[in-house]
Amino acid sequence: MLPKVTVVIPFYNCPYVDQAVSSVLNQTYTNIELIVVDDGSTQHKDKLKPYMDRLIYIGKENGGAASALNMGFALATGDYVAWLSSDDLFYPDKIGRQVQFMLERNSIFSHTAFDQINEAGAVTQANVASRYRYPHEFTHAFLSICPVNGCTVMMRRDLFGTVGYFDETLRYTQDYEFWIRVLLAGFPLDFLDAPLTLYRLHGGMGTMLYQPAIWEEVLSVRSRYRPYLLQHSRSQRRLVPGGSRPAVRSRKRPAARFRKQPAKAVKSCRKKAGKGIKKRR
Repeated sequence: MLPKVTVVIPFYNCPYVDQAVSSVLNQTYTNIELIVVDDGSTQHKDKLKPYMDRLIYIGKENGGAASALNMGFALATGDYVAWLSSDDLFYPDKIGRQVQFMLERNSIFSHTAFDQINEAGAVTQANVASRYRYPHEFTHAFLSICPVNGCTVMMRRDLFGTVGYFDETLRYTQDYEFWIRVLLAGFPLDFLDAPLTLYRLHGGMGTMLYQPAIWEEVLSVRSRYRPYLLQHSRSQRRLVPGGSRPAVRSRKRPAARFRKQPAKAVKSCRKKAGKGIKKRR
């Protein structure tokens, strides 16, 4: 039986949300659970109506991307989980190819290349990725950039039990900080060198509108993890290629406090929303 994959789409007033949903529902891979977390939207909710019988809809008060992702992943039932921003798209074979890649490698976490598109959906740059020859080079890159596009990621759901969930105190860089935690926990961030996601650049996206605040958060995250990243990079230089992969198990890591973060939010959401959580028929 094919492993189940849960895809979480956090949604807040995005005019492209119907395209994102459609790209998930039209995957060639069939065992998919789609969860849309409406983070307090006041616009474009009508775009979801044609798809409501094929997804799980969660309505909540606005709390930011990290809280929406945590809510969705805490309710996920898939063996693997992925997320798609409401303005981006999956290619039809994205989930199938990535599941196959992860099964073949016994991967816990994987990410891919992507194609960049504009507001109209036209590809403006193809096969974008940060590529590194050695693991220590990849680790060191986190000191200057975020070399992983969040919407290309697929990971085992039980990974959250080890490294925790997204840091809800971070408004813009919750993904960057989470990848670092996964890396420092000793898990390879396996790379599938194929563009399987369409990443949209447009004037209304947060990375365009809030650059000063984003940069401030980036610097804070880098400062917090710099000593750990440098140490990890040095350790990787000494590793023999092809070493064993870690199993998902408990470790003492700096960010253990994020493990139980969504539990209270999920309970609160169910209590307040009542019928706000709607399962597909």
